[in-house]
Amino acid sequence: MMQKFKNATQLALTAALMLVAVAAYPTAVTAQEEAEPVPAAAEAPMPVAELPPPSVGEVETKTEQIENPYGMEALWRQGDLVAKSVLVIMLIMSAATWYIMFVKLVEQQKLFKQAKSASDNFWSSASLNEGLGKLKQGSPFWYVANRGMTASEHHEGTMVERIALNDWITMSISRAVEEIQSRLQGGLAVLATVGSTAPFVGLFGTVWGIYHALTAIGISGQASIDKVAGPVGEALIMTAIGLAVAVPAVMGYNWLVRRNKAAMERVRAFSGDLHAVILSGARVGDAARRRVG
Repeated sequence: MMQKFKNATQLALTAALMLVAVAAYPTAVTAQEEAEPVPAAAEAPMPVAELPPPSVGEVETKTEQIENPYGMEALWRQGDLVAKSVLVIMLIMSAATWYIMFVKLVEQQKLFKQAKSASDNFWSSASLNEGLGKLKQGSPFWYVANRGMTASEHHEGTMVERIALNDWITMSISRAVEEIQSRLQGGLAVLATVGSTAPFVGLFGTVWGIYHALTAIGISGQASIDKVAGPVGEALIMTAIGLAVAVPAVMGYNWLVRRNKAAMERVRAFSGDLHAVILSGARVGDAARRRVG
């Protein structure tokens, strides 16, 4: 019995010692970690060498150029014969429009200046021959005056002498005025034609581009945006070009027609006064003031 008690006591003491040892182990490890010195490399990182900033001359600006696959250049490069023909036709129509507008504008401006010169110099002359010499040769007003004076001088002794002098002079001056009007209207038919046909030429290019889009879809078997974007872009560009050609032609036509009317009013006023001077020796306004007085 005593022996069993001793054994139990020894086992209890052994277990107690083991528990004490286990409890004291973390404290010893912590003390050991605190006692170990921290390496100098761990205390502070190694200094990094600083690079000098690049100079302004070393910095190069690189601009990335992205080519537009659906622009005008791509349209001309990828277009077929029909698309290129439509572009060339519209280019010719646009060039003709601006050329005619510029030429007619210069011509009308010259006529307005000649009308002012005729009003200032011709009617202040002592005779018709002197007034005709003051007009610029080849101008519309010189042409009307020359035709009227020629009709009055060469009426007798010819087959037209059976026609009354008044009627013969009237017909000669009227024909001269009509010829000037016809000359002023030259080129306006081109503007009218361009203004009325350019949208349809652009529409033809649009239809052709849509046809290409449908063909691309049928060949590929799928309606993806990369198969349709090119032909549809061509179609939209054709429509825009057609409108850009037609709108200036229509506006220029209306503007030039209005200026032609103003110019012809001055020519007709000059021809009416010339007719009165040839027959009666006085202008229409002078004769009216004479009757009032």
